[in-house]
Amino acid sequence: MELKRRFNFRRVVSIIYALLFAIYIAVGLQPADAVQYEISGELKIPAINLVSDVTTLKLEDHKLNTPDTIVGSYIRTPSKIFLIGHSSTVFKNLNQIKINDEIEYNNKFYEVVNTEIFKKDDIDMTEVLASTKRNTLIIMTCAGIPMGGHDATHRLIVTALEK
Repeated sequence: MELKRRFNFRRVVSIIYALLFAIYIAVGLQPADAVQYEISGELKIPAINLVSDVTTLKLEDHKLNTPDTIVGSYIRTPSKIFLIGHSSTVFKNLNQIKINDEIEYNNKFYEVVNTEIFKKDDIDMTEVLASTKRNTLIIMTCAGIPMGGHDATHRLIVTALEK
């Protein structure tokens, strides 16, 4: 009597799936392009329930690469701190901030004095980053119509002065 083994398609697929899943777990659950940022500070905006780590950014080819899920900081002059982040993640509620709201950045307190939306192409970054007489915090994120790739037609700029 000859025994014939039947090919069990479901069993083979299950084994392959289990093997691939085990490899995925072993390699890690983070995407391959996940970036580890060096944390240089913390931003808190109680009015919009925001608490975020902050990393220092370096200007590369006249651009600042915005972190995906935390805030990036750039300082060109001692009197002005420039913070950026994505409106789809860390700054998703920034459009709800109001004049006189308090912002805490690295244990210093600031008061919001202006919020304004500009067309992306109308922003003069030299002016945005220019030195000021009072210590100033500038926060910028995308606004307007999404254009893909974490970009949009406009920018929301929040200005806060140190208390």
